Amino acid sequence: MAEILVLVEHTGETVKKVTCELLTLARACGEPAAVWTGAGAEAGRARLAEFGAAKVYVAESKDFDDYLVAPKAELLAELVAQKSAAAVLVAATTEGREVAARLAVKTGSGILADVTGLADELVGEQSIFGGAITVQSKVTTGTPIIAVRPNAVTPEPAPGAAEIEPVSITVSDAAKGAHVTGRVEQERGERPELTEASIVVSGGRGVGAGENFALIEKLADALGAAVGASRAATDAGWYPHQFQVGQTGKTVSPQLYLACGISGAIQHRAGMQTSKTIMVVNKDPEAPIFELADYGVVGDLFKVVPQLIDEIEKRSQG
Repeated sequence: MAEILVLVEHTGETVKKVTCELLTLARACGEPAAVWTGAGAEAGRARLAEFGAAKVYVAESKDFDDYLVAPKAELLAELVAQKSAAAVLVAATTEGREVAARLAVKTGSGILADVTGLADELVGEQSIFGGAITVQSKVTTGTPIIAVRPNAVTPEPAPGAAEIEPVSITVSDAAKGAHVTGRVEQERGERPELTEASIVVSGGRGVGAGENFALIEKLADALGAAVGASRAATDAGWYPHQFQVGQTGKTVSPQLYLACGISGAIQHRAGMQTSKTIMVVNKDPEAPIFELADYGVVGDLFKVVPQLIDEIEKRSQG
């Protein structure tokens, strides 16, 4: 069975959820082989094994920490040639997309971007026009390079050996053009990361103003949830753009998604419609987002949300 290379997304020793999604897809198409750059592979090995990685190619050179993106593309290109890989899967994150593009150029291969699923013979499924149309695409030249949208696939465990195999390459001078001169650790609160959270509470145009997002944050904190926002809210400057949920923002697929004051434009729906349970609070009974809702409340969010918070706090204390 041909190997499918999976570029591991990790923070230190912690394997990110999207890597588990990539391994799940890879298992259906071949033998998953994870590619780990930098330190921490031994600690992350158990997680990779849990989701079916047969091998873990580990490149511990500091070049992968000291330089931006390009060394990873060179490593993958070397592995594609050495292992005759059937395909390479990466996460469609900001960095992952750049790695995929560089790798496609180096290997003379075709690339599929923003894939939401894989079928037999590496046929990729893509959602376009804000989720209104689904298309199937296939790479016909070289080794398929496939960038998969985070949270598009449900990760499914399946035991794998995850045998560690050290690899080394000599990174070219061209790949060392952009050097990391320093790092600043981002201050994070107690809320979970948006794309990793099991519960997400999002606010939209109906929130009315930036200061009113405090109510959305209070509901999120009561539930131990992450906070999201619609494009209308972030474009208005009410909430930071990194929390935007939608086709041009983050894709989320939590167990519970609460949409407060969000009308449900196609752009937003494309980023959250795979959520397991969707609850909507909106005063407009004709809002399109009610079409996706498992539970809906037609009412003013400034009256409904405080009552919801009170009830959650009562139950948590009881």
